[in-house]
Amino acid sequence: QVQLVESGGGLVQAGGSLRLSCAASGGTFSRYVMGWFRQAPGKEREFVATITWNGETTYHADSVKGRFTISRDNAKNTAHLQMNSLKPEDTAVYYCAASSISWAAAQRNLYNYWGQGTQVTVSS
Repeated sequence: QVQLVESGGGLVQAGGSLRLSCAASGGTFSRYVMGWFRQAPGKEREFVATITWNGETTYHADSVKGRFTISRDNAKNTAHLQMNSLKPEDTAVYYCAASSISWAAAQRNLYNYWGQGTQVTVSS
């Protein structure tokens, strides 16, 4: 059983940056594909970014490509989402997720474990 705890959310002006962190415990972190998803009010949870178990391959949604970067540190059991050039439409609750399926990628239903989420609010 893997427990995930997100941190780093907050209020930022448009054009600013935030770095989200996801601390994992209770499992072998390096065995899991890690992903970030977000959910805005009244909308479905959507894929943001994913990274393979060894960090060699990443994939970002088109809406954040070039602005957000996912990374991981297996030695510290953490994953991160660096968010630059933030826009008001990035406002959402951001969730960290872990999958034991190597091809999980952007498929939300293939992620086994989820954090409680952290709020990101971008003001215009």
